[in-house]
Amino acid sequence: MTRSAIPDEYLEGYAGILADVCATGRRLTRNELESLRARGERAAEAGLGLRLLVRRHLSAARELSPALSPAGADRVLAAVEQAVDAFAEGYERSQKLAVRQEEAARREFIDDLLYGRSDLGRLAERAERFGLLLSRAHAVAVAQGATPVDDTHPATRQVESALVARFGERRILLTTKDGRLVCIAPGDQDDVLAFFAKQAHAATDGGRAALGRAHAGAGGVVHSYEEALNALDLADRLELEEPVLRSADLLVYPVLTRDRQAMADLVHNALGPLQAARGGAQPLLDTLTAYFDSGCIAAEAARRLRLSVRALTYRLERIHKLTGTNPADPVHRYTLQTAVIGARLLGWPGNEV
Repeated sequence: MTRSAIPDEYLEGYAGILADVCATGRRLTRNELESLRARGERAAEAGLGLRLLVRRHLSAARELSPALSPAGADRVLAAVEQAVDAFAEGYERSQKLAVRQEEAARREFIDDLLYGRSDLGRLAERAERFGLLLSRAHAVAVAQGATPVDDTHPATRQVESALVARFGERRILLTTKDGRLVCIAPGDQDDVLAFFAKQAHAATDGGRAALGRAHAGAGGVVHSYEEALNALDLADRLELEEPVLRSADLLVYPVLTRDRQAMADLVHNALGPLQAARGGAQPLLDTLTAYFDSGCIAAEAARRLRLSVRALTYRLERIHKLTGTNPADPVHRYTLQTAVIGARLLGWPGNEV
């Protein structure tokens, strides 16, 4: 923008103020300073560059300098310093307000998007402002660390910098919600979410990430987000060790718990007799969990439990005797393994079912 492109209204009366200061040696009045701040705010709202505006103020002072004595020049420089400082203060105040308003609008949009609120047509219009085209399918990834994060957290900035460096101007939205990192990307760009999960795992010192499936429309974003949250919840309840989870790989668990009462009945009938064991049901339930997680390999299960193979075998025999179901029998195994999964999901035996 050239000098002539800066409207004269932003320097109206400025030369007169400098001339009066030069003649009297006074400082700028409170009203003059407030007027300069107000002009700075208007200039920022108009989108004018601060460097060019400051240059115009300096140029106006320079036009007076040939006719000034050394004392007058010092007075003008002091006045210019006051004036530019006030003008810049107003300019920065306007910019900070605009940033706060933008942050508030962005946060409101994120809340509406992830909770499925607001009119879908209006939501789609607002989404374009933040780089999303809701006419396309999108998938959501959520990462959770040991400590909550927000938009200003170092982990958030680290992941955002990595995404920008890797994918540039792709239509990706990174944000935070309820202390977790959230990444929304087009559904056909699985590499984005996989990269996000890897970076979030590192930035949160070993946190876990979950990826929802791709779904179409604004409602699809909510659906994918909820899938990712449910995957994180399942990982906690089932004590899964994987750092990255895909909801598509965990679909069997919502199916198993869809009829909670039926699952509770299975747990009670299949595993309830274990409560009669010395020490309660938990040690034997842990034995079954390790046995099934190790692919029903006794040596590996014993290693995980820090037991001898003989001790593990004794426990399996005890389970068979109490429940009437043999963990080593393929016919019985499915029932027991399903009941063990249900117990972990329902928090049994800590919670009554």
